[in-house]
Amino acid sequence: MTLTAVRAGAYLHHVAFESCNPERLAQFYASAMDMDVEKVGDTWHCEGPKRRFIAVAGTDKKLAYSGLACRNAQGLALLRERVEAEGIEALPSPSPYFEDGAFAVHDPDGRLVCFGIAKPDKPGRKGIQGPTQHLTYASEDVAAFVDFYVGKLGFQLTDRVLHEDGRLATAFTTSNHEHHTIACFYTPGRVGVDHHSYEAGEWIYIRDWCDHLASHDIQLTWGPGRHGPGNNLFIFITDPDGNWIEISAELEVIYDRDTQNWPQHPRTLNKWGEAILRS
Repeated sequence: MTLTAVRAGAYLHHVAFESCNPERLAQFYASAMDMDVEKVGDTWHCEGPKRRFIAVAGTDKKLAYSGLACRNAQGLALLRERVEAEGIEALPSPSPYFEDGAFAVHDPDGRLVCFGIAKPDKPGRKGIQGPTQHLTYASEDVAAFVDFYVGKLGFQLTDRVLHEDGRLATAFTTSNHEHHTIACFYTPGRVGVDHHSYEAGEWIYIRDWCDHLASHDIQLTWGPGRHGPGNNLFIFITDPDGNWIEISAELEVIYDRDTQNWPQHPRTLNKWGEAILRS
């Protein structure tokens, strides 16, 4: 199986969420995630060092689109060729952060995923370490998620979490050297986004993020903890619309290894304490 997305070096560059109050949502991200905020037309753009968030008018807790940047033009061309070969419709990209030539696809649950070459970042912005890193879905069909992202786009399946009867509870996929770029939880009765994440890199920056959040009177929803798959340290907070935000550290770096299976168990999700199981 050709790992086209991995060959393209695709990484999560930004996310865009709908909101009934996009200004409020954008102002929260500016404070919580240490970003500058700017109104651009009918949308709100939040930008920090290597992290970006877009708020658009619409339905709360709905992903408008995600933006995955490729390493270079050759990688983007490889992905477009793979999409066309798989018979997937390539759509125009709505992302303001990509150069000309970007495209988008709909996944099996209807989420819009954009691929492109990132425009240069604005120079000089400093802040706490925490690039945009991964996106995790909620879905009632994890097998279809794997078939699309691994089977059709060429992501690598790194880890699976399995129920006792063998059904998929969670799938983790990557398109680069990090353990997961896009993952998916089986979540009965829900289709959408479970959370999106920013990678602090080292444990000490989790401390800095917690102090920063406390200075804005933003309380932790979950954590600190450590996941099994990915072995990453984490905290979660909740934005005003109810979206979960993860700040992660020390995520596993993937080299050439086989897919690992894990049992659906609280200690798989959190080795240290409380687990919020989705199924």
